[in-house]
Amino acid sequence: MDSFLKTGKINQDQQSTSSGLKSKDGSRGISNSTTPWVEKYRPRTVDEVSEQSEIVAVLKQCLEQGADMPHLLFYGPPGTGKTSTIIAAARQLFGDMYKNRMLELNASDDRGIQVIRDKVKTFAQLTASDRRPDGKSCPPFKIVVLDEADSMTAPAQAALRRTIERETKTTRFCLICNYVSCIIDPLTSRCSKFRFKPLSHDIMLTRLEHICKEEGVKCAPRVLAQLVDASGGDMRRAITSLQSTARLKGEDGIEEVDVLEVVGTVPDIWLDRMIDMGRMYDYQKMDGFVEDLIFEAYSASQILEQLHDKIVFSIDLKDNQKAIICKSISICAYRLQEGCSEYVTLLNLLCSVAKALKG
Repeated sequence: MDSFLKTGKINQDQQSTSSGLKSKDGSRGISNSTTPWVEKYRPRTVDEVSEQSEIVAVLKQCLEQGADMPHLLFYGPPGTGKTSTIIAAARQLFGDMYKNRMLELNASDDRGIQVIRDKVKTFAQLTASDRRPDGKSCPPFKIVVLDEADSMTAPAQAALRRTIERETKTTRFCLICNYVSCIIDPLTSRCSKFRFKPLSHDIMLTRLEHICKEEGVKCAPRVLAQLVDASGGDMRRAITSLQSTARLKGEDGIEEVDVLEVVGTVPDIWLDRMIDMGRMYDYQKMDGFVEDLIFEAYSASQILEQLHDKIVFSIDLKDNQKAIICKSISICAYRLQEGCSEYVTLLNLLCSVAKALKG
């Protein structure tokens, strides 16, 4: 510590101790690196992007054959590699100077029309050379990445439309969103649209096994499979949950209960009891059950999501009962997003389930 305060560096012995890669007996332990695993294992090249064959083929053509890159619109569920793909492409195109050639704006930035007129327009008007610092050739354009573009206001999208037309010679735009229906038609018509699919179970499982091997995490395949199922095709959520669970358990090994604790998955016993309470058709018991469920501190939105899947795949319920309950779940999910009380919402849902099961 003293050497660090004097020189700003740690000596060799401290560095080997703080790295945390090996324990005293020489076995590999959990890494103490402060870098989030989501960033550490982000794809570095387009070839490393999983399961998105169409966009990978287009970008590889631009990279290998020198084809002109179109304006891009990536849409799909979160955690499927939309942002990672365009960053990997920019790194391959521009090398070490890719950060200077790329302007990235996300949901934390102001998305009004003034940002489009000032920040984006100013960056787009800058000229770019066709040579990298290492002497290799590169495309003479810049890339503007607008992450979560579906949160942009309508006037800002209209202003962006004109900017895209004027600055096509020097700039390529990449819009990233979850819901393509929130992007105005004049913008979508100017971009090549690519849908990012949720990642398959096997691909996510293989990736998590690779991370566990690299980081020295002890985790059984069945536990990783449960983590993948809880993530719902979201690789970012799966990797973040794996890192949190590894920090929680250390080198003891990750068990199924640890995954449930970190991910926030509601145990099936609570969902089964919820349906049983509906069959009893007793308001006092339903009220007490909802209070107990609230005290367990599970997320109400997570309860609705898991209950929906359980109802849809149930073999004990009739189709009309499933339809009524799922309709009530959708209404309750909307009310939760509008700020309604979780207690009132869940109690209302349970009453709707009771009516559907009685009818």
